[in-house]
Amino acid sequence: MTSTITLPGLSTGTWAIDPVHSTVGFTVRHLVVSKVRGTFDVFSGTVTVPESGVPSVEAEIDVASISTKNPDRDAHIRSADFFDAETYPTAKFVSTGLTAGKDGYVLEGDFTLHGVTKPVELALEFNGVNPGMGHGAVAGFEATTVINRKDFGISIEMPLEGGGAVVGDKITLNLEIEVVAQA
Repeated sequence: MTSTITLPGLSTGTWAIDPVHSTVGFTVRHLVVSKVRGTFDVFSGTVTVPESGVPSVEAEIDVASISTKNPDRDAHIRSADFFDAETYPTAKFVSTGLTAGKDGYVLEGDFTLHGVTKPVELALEFNGVNPGMGHGAVAGFEATTVINRKDFGISIEMPLEGGGAVVGDKITLNLEIEVVAQA
């Protein structure tokens, strides 16, 4: 990362995402008037804090692990119409910077989805560090960003007769992440 921002209490070393205590979720507009919510159930990543104290983040999401609580819809999203999960099985984030934001921090990075890499900015809230429950210190983060699916080559058009589309272009990503210090 190119910034000099450090996070209080986040000690030097590698912190691994704890998938049991983390959620990678999203919302997307459906039929213009409502939203579909979903999660990705398989993901991993690390926060690395070097001696300088400036953290960096790398994470991967198994796009085939999508769950919107509707198996038919999930299968369609995995198909070539959307994620093309057979060809592009993972989404990836690699941080490039951390700066102070209006209400917390801004985590900048390169996000790869559907074989396309674009810069993104996540509004990041650092929830602090806790000694944990005997398995090492833990730290918590919440982050959000909005991406346009068409920017990543997911350009399926499903127009509605009266205007609008079945699926919106803007996707809000909502991350609730707990990381565990690695020995």
